[in-house]
Amino acid sequence: MTILLLVVLFVFLIFPHELGHFIAAKSFGVQVNEFAFGMGPAIFKKQGKETLYSIRAIPLGGYCAMEGEDTEEAGDNPRAFNNKKWWQKIIILLAGAAMNVFIAFLALSIVAGVGGVITNTLNSVVEGGPAHKAGIIAGDTIIEINGEATDSWSDVVTLLDREMGDGSNLIVTVDRKGNIESFQVTPELNDAGEYKIGIEASVKHNPITALKNGAIATKELIGVLFSSLKELFRSENVMEQVSGPIGMAQVVSETSSFGWMYFVYLVAVISLNLAIFNLLPLPALDGGRIIFVIIRLITGKAISDSVEGKVHAIGMVMLIVFAIVVAGNDILKLIGR
Repeated sequence: MTILLLVVLFVFLIFPHELGHFIAAKSFGVQVNEFAFGMGPAIFKKQGKETLYSIRAIPLGGYCAMEGEDTEEAGDNPRAFNNKKWWQKIIILLAGAAMNVFIAFLALSIVAGVGGVITNTLNSVVEGGPAHKAGIIAGDTIIEINGEATDSWSDVVTLLDREMGDGSNLIVTVDRKGNIESFQVTPELNDAGEYKIGIEASVKHNPITALKNGAIATKELIGVLFSSLKELFRSENVMEQVSGPIGMAQVVSETSSFGWMYFVYLVAVISLNLAIFNLLPLPALDGGRIIFVIIRLITGKAISDSVEGKVHAIGMVMLIVFAIVVAGNDILKLIGR
């Protein structure tokens, strides 16, 4: 199951990333020689009008092979990537990370939609409890507590904690099918020694609200990840803070045991991590390629396709070495467990 979930994770992370490059490249008329799902030897190929579409044996990610992207010279082909306008190249390079952000947004929207939004409308009232004795019933919407408005369940909880700390009577105002009614409620101590009035909120499932909350959660998570990245560079032991596929397998195994919702949230977290990582200004990464686009825009032909290609090739070797080191570190962590 862990292996299956890990494959699903990589498909949702890498393939959409390459799909973003593909869509943007096609929209700007870039010649795409091959668009592949998976890696390794091809098990299925279909030649389109221009692009070879393939499914490969290892279902981990994919790639978008654009003319003139990784070759030393783009030549005179006007449809080669390196011969496109600078802003078109930047959009194509950004499209991969943008797709990862979109996947994270969808994942977090699913989490928000399934979890729902807690409202200040009551789902149930404990029979014989303080609220029930006062006359409050399920379906009532709490709109005020002691004269202060409650626009959300968070407001209700905050005011209840503040106003009934000493067991004082509360004036709870509700909207009951359009009628506004107020009730005096006397909180009672429960077995834990806490004052309660015996109410439970209802949960609302709304697709529009889910998308809105998904967008908010995506924005907040991006902020958290950027803060974590800053702390990573300040850390004295960076290798303890990073993980590769082996470490991810361990995380997937642990997360899946809590339920599929946690796995969906993990997809969002790692997808955003991938977006941020790919935009780092390092050779061979999308961010490094964007830096070269900007430098070459400013300096003209001072940097040739050949020079840029060699820099990215060196960067790729460094990334491979780093990946090997991270994998070795992940193995040592597992052994240490």
